[in-house]
Amino acid sequence: MSAPRIVSLIASATEIVDALGQIDNLVGRSHECDYPERVKLLPVCTRPRIPVDGTSREIDQLVKEAARTSISIYDVLEDTIGRLEPSHILTQIQCEVCAVSLRDVEAAIARGMKGNPQVVSLQPNSLSDIWEDFRRVARALGIEEHGEEVVRGLQARLSRRIAAGPAPRVACIEWIEPLMAAGNWTPELIELAGGINLFGEAGKHSPWMTWEQLVAADPDVLIIAPCGFDLARTGQEMYWLTDRPGWRDLRAVRTHRVYLADGNQYFNRPGPRVVETYEMLVEMLHPPWHGHSCLCGFLPFDS
Repeated sequence: MSAPRIVSLIASATEIVDALGQIDNLVGRSHECDYPERVKLLPVCTRPRIPVDGTSREIDQLVKEAARTSISIYDVLEDTIGRLEPSHILTQIQCEVCAVSLRDVEAAIARGMKGNPQVVSLQPNSLSDIWEDFRRVARALGIEEHGEEVVRGLQARLSRRIAAGPAPRVACIEWIEPLMAAGNWTPELIELAGGINLFGEAGKHSPWMTWEQLVAADPDVLIIAPCGFDLARTGQEMYWLTDRPGWRDLRAVRTHRVYLADGNQYFNRPGPRVVETYEMLVEMLHPPWHGHSCLCGFLPFDS
């Protein structure tokens, strides 16, 4: 049997391919796939249709306008994919804003994409869904047993014993302007890390929220992890929060328990590094932590 030729159109799927030991069979990637480092050398098979370097508010307005007109915010470069002659294309149906969707891929195939690749669509709404996505990819690649081994190993890392003590009340923000709380798998990770999740519901899409709701909840810990933003960009956007009335009165601000997190690489990427996201949450929720963590995906924020 010949080796598979995999094109991944979502960053988390690329990391799943790597965790399954199949990275040498990856022949193409999305414009967002950036880990492991070596995948950056592969042909890029997608591109955004909207500018992605604007502010939180500007990006939100562009995305909502695209949704209103039923226009995808991504292009699938079917000519590039056709030249790669993939046996498998990995995509997703969880969020049409976060990454190229199944609908985008099906439209490209319908336009006459070369070959007849197997389309594997991931559906990561919860932690259990993420593990099932590993199994789904492994089955498609004919390595089902190995997929189970990888899943068991990752699940074992989520069983870290949490020190006894009061559970902090946690608000995790997934978009800054307008405000959106983290949903899907993040509430589960917060609970596993020994926190009480205040906004967003496990297994459900991230909900919009208001500044007044955040002030009224007055969380013990506030985590800012915008989807698609790294630490530096998140820091640049914090004025949307720090300039609001009542920011300095928040309990998390007064007790120096506001954290910036890399939403792009960790919190909003449903692949193997959800385990590292969990480990970051353990450090944030259970001090003392003195800024010397070996985990580089989060930083304390002092305005």
